[in-house]
Amino acid sequence: MKTQIGIFAVLGMLLTPFAAQAGQATVVLDVHHAGCVLCGPIVKSTLAHVKGVTSVSVSQADGNADVMATVSYDNAQTSPAAMIKATTGQGYPAEISKPAKS
Repeated sequence: MKTQIGIFAVLGMLLTPFAAQAGQATVVLDVHHAGCVLCGPIVKSTLAHVKGVTSVSVSQADGNADVMATVSYDNAQTSPAAMIKATTGQGYPAEISKPAKS
């Protein structure tokens, strides 16, 4: 019995890193009305404070005053919908970026 418990404990420790990686995902958001100098950092900070977000990078505003935010997150803790809700709540409506047509 003690041997079986030991085997399960070792297997659990070995498999833990794989389980931690299983929930990682990345999404690109088009964030609107973010054309000012301070808007990009506000969007980045807002997304970084969403529980489960691990990294955020925000592009410069384009001619339409939009920015693109690339967000890495743990999909067991958050979702793109939660991120969109967070930015929209700060006055920056967002949507999941559509792939560019070639």
